[in-house]
Amino acid sequence: MDKKLLSILCCPVTHKGLSVARSGLLASVNSAIAAGELVNRDGGVLKANLKEALVTDDGKTMYPINDGIPVLLEGESVALDQLSGA
Repeated sequence: MDKKLLSILCCPVTHKGLSVARSGLLASVNSAIAAGELVNRDGGVLKANLKEALVTDDGKTMYPINDGIPVLLEGESVALDQLSGA
């Protein structure tokens, strides 16, 4: 993700800053996806593993990045409190 672009992006709901999700978080997210336990804000069950994502500065919300494009739609966001141990 381009650092200049990342510096101007923010959560469309809370207006908090965003950062690229670390590999450990992505591994946890992808494990939850594989188990069918992760849903987005619209209630859709995530089915495909994520290669990249953005996380709000408070670590509560994640937005997927599809083919290098951040999907900053509220309905596509994922509340990270769904993860075990969160």
